[in-house]
Amino acid sequence: MAQPSSEALRRPVGGEGSRTPAPVGGPGPGWSKVPQVTALFWAVKVLTTGMGETASDYLGRTLGPIPAGTLGLAGLVASLVLQFRTTRYRPWVYWSAIVMVSVFGTMAADVVHVMAGIPYTVSALAFTLGLAALLTAWYVSEGTLSIHSIHTRRRETFYWATVLTTFALGTAVGDLTAGTLRWGYLPSGLLFAALIALPALAGRFLGLNAVAAFWWAYILTRPLGASFADWMGVSPTHGGLGWGTGPVTLALLAPIALLVGHLALRHKDTPDAHPPTATAS
Repeated sequence: MAQPSSEALRRPVGGEGSRTPAPVGGPGPGWSKVPQVTALFWAVKVLTTGMGETASDYLGRTLGPIPAGTLGLAGLVASLVLQFRTTRYRPWVYWSAIVMVSVFGTMAADVVHVMAGIPYTVSALAFTLGLAALLTAWYVSEGTLSIHSIHTRRRETFYWATVLTTFALGTAVGDLTAGTLRWGYLPSGLLFAALIALPALAGRFLGLNAVAAFWWAYILTRPLGASFADWMGVSPTHGGLGWGTGPVTLALLAPIALLVGHLALRHKDTPDAHPPTATAS
């Protein structure tokens, strides 16, 4: 039997018009680069959003905005390079990248507001439009927004660009409610805790698409975690508990490390080698 050519191997799978591109590579086709969505996924995600908020604030006040931003950008680039070089999901690599996205996403939103003087109402709208444009481009290109289909380089690029934008958007929205609207950190956190329950309810009772529900909840994890972390870290005069951003960062980092270590040992969130390609419709 004749062997298929290298050109044939690069053609989309599933016939003409299929949008399933060739896999990134690795020990087998279809190895996903992101974890399965479990309860621990959401727990670690919320913890990283809070830690990224307080770590960014601590570094900015300790080192200054420019050195802190340079350090955050270097950490982000290094972690993403390592993530893109892996051939499958690795808990420590993936969650390290998420942590650095959280830290730098916070810095990006804060720089836009503090250094550029752009109000959070404007930056929140800008990040919202940017996120909508990214998701639209992703869907038009790939025909799906499902994270269970992140097994090609192009989809992985869309995924991380989207994740970074959601962190920046969540930071702007959280600061908008807590600061600009003067609702305070704790009331803002309680608000986002209520809002994040809506996607699950909408999915169960209103038939909301699972992919849309995921991204809705994913975006809200950022202001949820950041609001509670700020509440714990800032001084009582600013409506917080006054524990300090440095101690809160360390206090959140400990459970993150424990949970990621647990995931790495137990492989509870390791995706299948050949995940189904879900669609967003």
